[in-house]
Amino acid sequence: MFKKLYFLLLLLTTLSIQSSFAQHYGNAVGIRLGSNKLGRQVGISFQQRVLKKTSVEAILQTDFNNNSSFSVLLEKHRPIISKRFNYYLGGGLAYGNEESFVKNEASKEIIHTYGNSTFGVEGIAGIEFTIASTVLSLDYKPNFNITGREEFMRGQVGFSVRTVLVKRSQQKKKQRQRKRAKKRANKEPLDDKLKSLFNKNN
Repeated sequence: MFKKLYFLLLLLTTLSIQSSFAQHYGNAVGIRLGSNKLGRQVGISFQQRVLKKTSVEAILQTDFNNNSSFSVLLEKHRPIISKRFNYYLGGGLAYGNEESFVKNEASKEIIHTYGNSTFGVEGIAGIEFTIASTVLSLDYKPNFNITGREEFMRGQVGFSVRTVLVKRSQQKKKQRQRKRAKKRANKEPLDDKLKSLFNKNN
């Protein structure tokens, strides 16, 4: 019995990986809750599918105190069981206004500063599940500082709830409509063809 279930799950997983799209939606927007050793943050997450299995996510978040950031991430999606349940990996750039902690070895003190303009590189790894028009995701987002604060790396666990604005099927339909409109615009009108043919014969 367990062997049959195992092979069935393996078959479903294999078929889903061969699916042409990993995401069930075109774009989605919602709330993101993040947490790390400095505290909790709340923000806005917007995802836009740009290729078959690739999306761009913009995250704006703050703790309403000393830490705020804006990230733009390119993410690659892969299905786990179906296009509604997938994992994603990616990375991008982040800008922020953050606090920093500097250790003074001589005095054994930690100097705390805030209002530091920061710039860094971020990675992201997560899983997401689409239910009707709602996307639930859980991710880990490490930030590697280039300039602005003392700590080189800060990690954050995030949970997002997003609402689908445009479904994948609707996005594909709009793309087909644009392609057809472009083809019609590029076609030479019948009257012009007849005139051209008549002029050649004369």
